[in-house]
Amino acid sequence: MDRSSTMPADPRMIAVEENLKYIRERMAQAAQKSGRAPEDIELVAVTKTVPVEYINRTIELGVRHIGENRVQELSSKFESLLIPGDGLKISVIGHLQTNKARKAASMAHMIQSVDSDRLAQELSRCAVSLDKTLECLIEINIGEEESKTGIDLARAEELAYSTAELPGLRVCGLMVIPPFDPNPDNTRVYFEKIHKLFIDIQGKTPHNSNIEMKYLSMGMSADYAQAIEEGSNMVRIGSSLYGARVYS
Repeated sequence: MDRSSTMPADPRMIAVEENLKYIRERMAQAAQKSGRAPEDIELVAVTKTVPVEYINRTIELGVRHIGENRVQELSSKFESLLIPGDGLKISVIGHLQTNKARKAASMAHMIQSVDSDRLAQELSRCAVSLDKTLECLIEINIGEEESKTGIDLARAEELAYSTAELPGLRVCGLMVIPPFDPNPDNTRVYFEKIHKLFIDIQGKTPHNSNIEMKYLSMGMSADYAQAIEEGSNMVRIGSSLYGARVYS
């Protein structure tokens, strides 16, 4: 007897599948509003505190980019991740201390939270020693909030250029977390500012081999549709994907 056929369905697994379907539909609608195709927007599944079996289910359903906040948690899951044949991209999206840089560099393809020359220099040393090239996003503290990491908006372009000069690193864009607002439409002003900077840097550096502004990582569970409409092409979604709610 096939015992699996008599086992009750996992409600959270069902929720993840339904949530992902809903998120993809909403992303597609937002992309179309901004004059782009749905495939132009990349979904990063944020897997903080998420058990590996649910992460692997999203991979089975076609998600090809996951983001972890903490290096230690990524390390605990790394060997159990279902790596599909065409690859899985892993981002570190949380604040990264320099003493965790080597561990992060050994597992991740992208560091989305580069916010200082000191961190960039340490990541460069680690990448070179590991004989790999790390994609980097410059994290900007757009709301100048003391509780958040990220470089000031006025210094972000300078950090992008200095990071791009380091061996083993490739600057691929910007990342931002705007101040929380219960009305997600109020975050648009921050997204507009970052999009403008993204376009400005993109226009100035078309021939620099170590800086290519490909990714504008902005928008999370509460405001990803607004972020896409304002120019984001990479959204980081965790609670709306792995939460218990089933969308219909």
